[in-house]
Amino acid sequence: MPENKGLEGVVVADSKISSIIGSQLTYGGYEIDDLAENALFEEVVYLLWNDQLPNQQELDAFTDELFNLMTLDDNIYKHFELYPVDKVHPMSAIRTGLSLTAHYDENAEDSSVEASKNKAVRILAQMPALVAAFARIREGKEVVKPKEGLTYAANFLYMLNGEEPTDTEVEAMNKVLVLQADHELNASTFTARVCVGTESDVYSGVTAAIGALKGPLHGGANEQVMEMLKEIGSLDNVEGYLQKKFDNKEKIMGIGHRVYKDGDPRAKYLKDMSMKLTDENGYSELFEISTKIADIVKEEKGLLPNVDFYSATVYHSLGIESDLFTPIFAMSRASGWTAHILEQYADNRLIRPRAEYVGATDRKYEPIENRS
Repeated sequence: MPENKGLEGVVVADSKISSIIGSQLTYGGYEIDDLAENALFEEVVYLLWNDQLPNQQELDAFTDELFNLMTLDDNIYKHFELYPVDKVHPMSAIRTGLSLTAHYDENAEDSSVEASKNKAVRILAQMPALVAAFARIREGKEVVKPKEGLTYAANFLYMLNGEEPTDTEVEAMNKVLVLQADHELNASTFTARVCVGTESDVYSGVTAAIGALKGPLHGGANEQVMEMLKEIGSLDNVEGYLQKKFDNKEKIMGIGHRVYKDGDPRAKYLKDMSMKLTDENGYSELFEISTKIADIVKEEKGLLPNVDFYSATVYHSLGIESDLFTPIFAMSRASGWTAHILEQYADNRLIRPRAEYVGATDRKYEPIENRS
């Protein structure tokens, strides 16, 4: 077995976008605590792409640009109507929908720096529209177009639910988007960089990243957390459920992290928002179940919750179906993916690792009639 199976601990790129040092996450040198408590998602995206926070004029211009690109071509809405909606996972729909948007961008094949940046803006603007449109169309509801004057987070909730969200709901969604915007060279980000390292286009890079995020060992974990909470059902069932998991040596979704050994610094913010939202929207027992799970696993296994663990109850309290959790993750992480794509283009080298061969050797071809 290779010493660094799964490329664990292997450094494959230089980056100014984000860093994980110990248990501290930073975006462009800003600690996640500072940004989570103070920044709009739009500011964070600007930071990831430009290595600096915007001034008011720059933020206003960027916000306007996102809003103006947030409405999809009518053919994309119609395309969603063709899906067998009861069989299509939203991540599959968003993967196909995002790829489809490239066909309505006249500069999709332009590889210039300016065109690539414009595609990044376009993709980020259209991701919430894709998620919200598919969610409504599969329920037989009319598509809701974005509303001028709302933030990115507020507009997503507005397009999803058809009514303006409360201040608490906007705060929660904005915080989730900020916390999940980037996370160094995770599996989906690495996938995006590998893809565009071949000099493929931005749409291909993001589509590939969506495919990687879909897996339950990456972005799909938050959906699995909600399924676990539903399966447990009540506070009285937590201990028995966990003991069975421990006995069978099964993974507890949303607990532990490949990089953070002393706890995910993002989790505390989502825990706070989970407590606030579940209390406000009548799901207090879900929060209590979550905290009991976290306490027992910490005591028994020494493992702590990651960002997925409490994001599940945050989304549920916002009235969002569990199979939309990962598409929302993708909506946020598109900011980081595109930042890394632009960085890869700026100093590109084809990413081509090797594999250690462990198969048979010295075999000789035998005519088919001689094979047993």
